[in-house]
Amino acid sequence: MLFNIHPKNTEELYETPIVQQTAFWSDVKAQLGADTLAVNFKAYQSDLFHSSEDKTILSSDILVILWQIDRYHSIAYIPYGPELEPAEEFHGLFLEELSESIRPFLPKDCILIRYDLCWQSYWAKDEEHFDDNGAWKGHPDSLTQEFRFNFNTHRWNFKKAYFNILPSNTIYLDLNRDIDTILRKMKPKTRYNIRLSARKGVEVKSMGPEGLGIWYELYKETAARNRLLLNDIRHFEAVLTAKTNYSRSPADVRLLIAEWNGKPLAGMFLVMTANRGSYLYGASSSQHRNLMATYALQWEAIQLSKANGCTEYDMFGISPSPDPAHPLYGLYKFKAGFGGEIYHSLGCWDYPLDEEKYTLFRASEINSQGYHLS
Repeated sequence: MLFNIHPKNTEELYETPIVQQTAFWSDVKAQLGADTLAVNFKAYQSDLFHSSEDKTILSSDILVILWQIDRYHSIAYIPYGPELEPAEEFHGLFLEELSESIRPFLPKDCILIRYDLCWQSYWAKDEEHFDDNGAWKGHPDSLTQEFRFNFNTHRWNFKKAYFNILPSNTIYLDLNRDIDTILRKMKPKTRYNIRLSARKGVEVKSMGPEGLGIWYELYKETAARNRLLLNDIRHFEAVLTAKTNYSRSPADVRLLIAEWNGKPLAGMFLVMTANRGSYLYGASSSQHRNLMATYALQWEAIQLSKANGCTEYDMFGISPSPDPAHPLYGLYKFKAGFGGEIYHSLGCWDYPLDEEKYTLFRASEINSQGYHLS
């Protein structure tokens, strides 16, 4: 199925709309002390798509982040990769072969490969998994998921991870439409709040490294308010200063700050890669929330993405359904108002390389749940 598999320089990672599979993201992680690995592979189209007789050769790659979990063990993490997705019945078989093919390039102490898949969930395509109001019921139990995912594999080795690291539910906005149509697709309250923020004098500025201090104060306030794990300012500095302009997959990063009378009210990181603008991190003040600064911020990011040639905008992370009990319900309400399409992915899947050590790792992981910006 796969051939010509070899490591390559991360600067040679192919252009992709997936931020976490770019040379840019590799540089961000390297600045924060992680080791990264890029692996190239090829496949015949006919081997990946059951009905195809096409002998076209598809060339693709993955970015692997190597996490040292203790002195003696590491894991290979593939954020939102691979981008290349075969026909559904070949998902497990394709990843099984990819896993075994990249095993020789991984550290000897690596105990598992974790794929954080951006492929659409099987159960998000099935009408039976939606209620009468059109809300998604979510994934079935892990055993059911594993049975379907491992279909056609030789080793029946894939395990559904207990937790997803990156968001597995998001909303995509179609930016091919003109600005007036994009506005019309929004919910009336969202349109009203965008216009309200403009009438009240909220201004959005694009800032460089000089804005990091402003951002971090907003971020610390947001983290405290929502009881989130606080990341060091170095994390955001790396995102803003990663230099990959001469790579095959650079990124255009903007730190946007919404102000009113010179007072910062909200901030976000917009990252534009290939044809996609992505809302990566956001923060807001508890003061003057009636000025709707977060709406002004998103609207500016959407317009910037479109003006820079993007055809879609990723809202990056919501609850799987409009359940008021879910901790991300507020984000669901806010982001759904902008009128995009909800997308549910398969989330994190593990391919153990050392069964005994993986079992110990899995047991320890369930006792140390935490949210990480990865």
